Amino acid sequence: MPLRKHALKDMTFVEFRERLAERPVILLPFGSQEEQGPHAPMGDYMLTERLSVLAAEAADAIAAPTVPFGYADFFRTVPGGIQLRAETFSAVLEDTVTAFLDHGVEHLVVFNGHSSNAPLIDQTLRRLRRERGVAVAALNIWRLIPPELWRELHGDKTAQARGHGGDPLTSVYLHLFPELMRPDLIRPATPSRAFGLPTDGVAAVTFEGLPVQVPLDVTEVNPDGMLGGDPALADAAIGARIVEHITGFTARFVAHFRRCDPRRVEAAPA
Repeated sequence: MPLRKHALKDMTFVEFRERLAERPVILLPFGSQEEQGPHAPMGDYMLTERLSVLAAEAADAIAAPTVPFGYADFFRTVPGGIQLRAETFSAVLEDTVTAFLDHGVEHLVVFNGHSSNAPLIDQTLRRLRRERGVAVAALNIWRLIPPELWRELHGDKTAQARGHGGDPLTSVYLHLFPELMRPDLIRPATPSRAFGLPTDGVAAVTFEGLPVQVPLDVTEVNPDGMLGGDPALADAAIGARIVEHITGFTARFVAHFRRCDPRRVEAAPA
């Protein structure tokens, strides 16, 4: 028996064409090339790629090749990042989705590994549904970790551990790509101030305890590109547990979505 493949890049077109009779669910991974603090690789799309294949194997789905660049304008001040303009990202997403729709493949799930892509994904998929009649699902994978799992992993230090440059990505990197990490460069995140006010991520400052929207670059919030997470709290075992959860959640959703009609969101699974 030939090997049953789950990564589209590994298939011949004949193999994929034969799988179309099964009405497969296709995962469409999108990531980013951006800084993750001084201690972790910039290519966080590597995590999205590995997770998408693990999830596809668990769900008997197919993972498309990962789009490695995302919408990450506030990382532009850090060398080595590659940022797509909003209109470019939306066009790439549309072209990726329609490449499958044009061949009658309608069970599509965007597997998004960069949270800043999410608003553009929503806008594009809504427009495509109006135009093509197909509802494409999307998973924002780093937001799939429930509060109870965070408490299991970090206990009362959850708020301290979470954030850009900290978890979940640092622990997942330690699990999947430990040889690429630089633990000697780990240092705490110390936020700067803007207009003399505390910063609240890259989108706001706090005035009288309330957020005021201000467009900030990541290096204006922290010179190391850290946005709150403490990487010293990360651990490979925590990363393994996060990978297990995201893979399992995705596989369960794929099993549910496979029984649904993407053109009839009002209908329960068959």
